[in-house]
Amino acid sequence: MTLYNSIQQLFQIIWLIFLLRILLSWFPNIDWYKQPFKFLNDFTEPVFAPFRRMIPPMGGIDFSPIIVFIFLGVAQDVILRIVYSISV
Repeated sequence: MTLYNSIQQLFQIIWLIFLLRILLSWFPNIDWYKQPFKFLNDFTEPVFAPFRRMIPPMGGIDFSPIIVFIFLGVAQDVILRIVYSISV
């Protein structure tokens, strides 16, 4: 497995963790202080919180995950392009 593929798979796992957190946030009965939900909260909240402070929820809708996904996509693209250019 190449470094490029490893980094690409790491980003896919991160995307899935963030998506799972977003989908689970629609269920109000989840206790975010018990496992496995605590892991999701501990992993994602440090990323979501700064964006949530910049763009507070409007009308009960939190737009910070959209910004996080845009930022994550740009970061993934830049990092993979750098790794690809180094490996070629």
